Amino acid sequence: MTGLNHPARDTDIGTSHEAAVHVVATGIQAWQQDRAAAAVKAHPGLTSMELAKATGHDRYMLARRLPELLDTARVWRGPKKTCKVSRISACTWWPVAPGENLALGL
Repeated sequence: MTGLNHPARDTDIGTSHEAAVHVVATGIQAWQQDRAAAAVKAHPGLTSMELAKATGHDRYMLARRLPELLDTARVWRGPKKTCKVSRISACTWWPVAPGENLALGL
């Protein structure tokens, strides 16, 4: 079960579910989502690795929280590009303005 209330998959082991409960209960998940959303707003069109390099945020935290923000329409996943950090193809991340519920097709 993923998303805002429990950021662990049904197939994850028990310790992952325990960690997910902790992350939600302590507010860490919401705090990290706000940091990830702010990073995308400040640096639109970057990959998660580029965002990590630009902001100093943990790349794996961003990789977990960005899809959650996608689910809640706070960011959108843009076209892929060659990441300047990893040198491989990766999706880009873009901010969504409050109240803007556009179906973005690329």
